[in-house]
Amino acid sequence: MALERHIMQPEEKAVLVAVMQQDQTEQQVNEYLDELAFLAETAGAKTVRKFVQKLAHPDSKTFIGKGKLEEIKSYVQGKDIRVVIFDDELSGSQITNIEKILDTKTIDRSDLILDIFARRAKTAQARLQVELAQYQYLLPRLRGMWKHLERLGGGIGTRGPGETEIETDRRIVRDKITLLRKKLREIDKQAQTQRKERGELVRVALVGYTNVGKSTLMNLLSKSDVFAENKLFATLDTTTRKLVYENMPFLMSDTVGFIRKLPHHLVESFKSKLDEVRESDLLLHVVDISHPRYEEQLGVVNKTLQEINAFDKPVIYVFNKMDRYEELNFDAWLEESTKEELLKELKERWEGETQSVCVFMSATERSNVDGLRNALLSRVKELYKERFPYRTEFQY
Repeated sequence: MALERHIMQPEEKAVLVAVMQQDQTEQQVNEYLDELAFLAETAGAKTVRKFVQKLAHPDSKTFIGKGKLEEIKSYVQGKDIRVVIFDDELSGSQITNIEKILDTKTIDRSDLILDIFARRAKTAQARLQVELAQYQYLLPRLRGMWKHLERLGGGIGTRGPGETEIETDRRIVRDKITLLRKKLREIDKQAQTQRKERGELVRVALVGYTNVGKSTLMNLLSKSDVFAENKLFATLDTTTRKLVYENMPFLMSDTVGFIRKLPHHLVESFKSKLDEVRESDLLLHVVDISHPRYEEQLGVVNKTLQEINAFDKPVIYVFNKMDRYEELNFDAWLEESTKEELLKELKERWEGETQSVCVFMSATERSNVDGLRNALLSRVKELYKERFPYRTEFQY
């Protein structure tokens, strides 16, 4: 039975809360809150107010100070605010303490992301992975935020002698986690067999921060119909397509997007899905160059790739949404020669920093698609030559 945790209903009004620590700037925190607002919108909530407090260290009981909590309380009263969302992970006791003061449902960033994943999961495997992550998130919070779980199974034998209700619920959650892991191992074995059956074809994986245009790019390169939407985590289920460029076949997979502060329970639960990345021969790392913190997003993806042992693979960096970047950074009166010089410097900078091939393009405007196809074809040929050095079809 799936864990029922529908956090938010459509059109809920939400208030966002963040703590600005010593190593952060006001602009940085505001951009983080903008991303949190986008997450809330994806989950069906409308952000009506954002609160920020400067703190050296979060409060152990309420995360933010009592004065700021009272300020939030005075704002939410009488305004039909249904949920307060914190940008950082809260403990169960912190959630309980905050809700007592605010008298309003309170969730954290991890809970919000888990809710979005639960809504977006389509396949049986994705649903099981999200459910596992939800239970893993809930288990350490049962004491602090105890809300009696539905009696899974119920009846005789569900309660041991002398057990309290919370101990029973812990046992239920642990048993559910064990069962979900067993089911996922069975699915993983089937998926592993399917990957092995793909034979000798070079495998390419699209990776990147969420909402950078991976699915749009996948549709463009493969002429497939992968769901693409201007919302975070539009795609959870891995899609693999066979492409043939100049009689050179290879497989391309579109994978789940990464994000700042991605709950470690999700990374753990989705490890099998990330096998597509780990077992690939080449990564297409897609970057939304028009985003004000695209460099930080690029770093988040690389850090996640390190965590899943996939950082040492050949990479083509695809700097997407160049149309938007030029619109934001180049004035209309700028001379074409100056613009070309600036773009040349940008490319040289990133080729130097990444030590990889870099392609600058716009998937929606279909600009420089041939440049990406040529770079992809060239790298795929090299990989085939390395794998089959004596086969004549790879010697050109």
